[in-house]
Amino acid sequence: MTRLETGLLNDKVVVMSGVGPGLGRSICLEAAAAGAKVVLAARTESKLKEVAAEIEAEGGETLCVPTDITDDEQVQNLLARSVETFGKVDVLVNNAFSVPSMKPLARTDFQQIRDSIELTVLGGLRMTQAFTEVLTETKGNVVMINSAVLRHSEPRYGSYKVAKSALLAMSQTLATELGEKGIRVNTVAPGYIWTEQLKWYFGEIAKKYGITQEQVYQQTASKSDLKRLPLPDEIAQAVVFLASPWANAITGQTLDVNCGEYHV
Repeated sequence: MTRLETGLLNDKVVVMSGVGPGLGRSICLEAAAAGAKVVLAARTESKLKEVAAEIEAEGGETLCVPTDITDDEQVQNLLARSVETFGKVDVLVNNAFSVPSMKPLARTDFQQIRDSIELTVLGGLRMTQAFTEVLTETKGNVVMINSAVLRHSEPRYGSYKVAKSALLAMSQTLATELGEKGIRVNTVAPGYIWTEQLKWYFGEIAKKYGITQEQVYQQTASKSDLKRLPLPDEIAQAVVFLASPWANAITGQTLDVNCGEYHV
């Protein structure tokens, strides 16, 4: 998919937490294509460097800061390194993710739920608290990456929905509390994203039921209005829009990007 060189984020500095090979990578690349300097933060430094190399190969500017967002000192180091290198921060994207337990709540380990909330919710809050002052200076904004799990109560997604629902409630409250500082806070809620990880998962389902991966895709996509699943770059472009001046009057909102699987 062709990246959109819109210039929407020209001269902006985007701090991105949660950089993996799927959506995190796409958000970083789309932000850079839109003109942003990108600070990449995640626990695994090798992943950061791989994505940074892609951006730099296209002439973009990056900074890699290995960071565990559940650790106060590491988050403060991320803040300091970002400002020291680029002088400001305009956008904070919280994309930290933990794999859900995929068990009914009746059999979900409480520690798994605690760990999920610690990373997804409190990690996002820790990051937002740390960057509030510099975002106030730039009248910047925060984009939280949520999930379409908000829109359903399917079995085995209970612990994931608990964490993501708490993230949404926190994001809405932050939008209200930080609005007077000129900081916008919005949420993007993707459904299925057609990444390598999902392709592998659909392949496993196909093996289990003796069908093809394409049949699993078609059965899943048939539930959406567009009869397909979004690509990671399409989710990332929605993030860039909310992070850009084109969304200057939008805050406290959730943008669903799911090809019409759910209507709200």
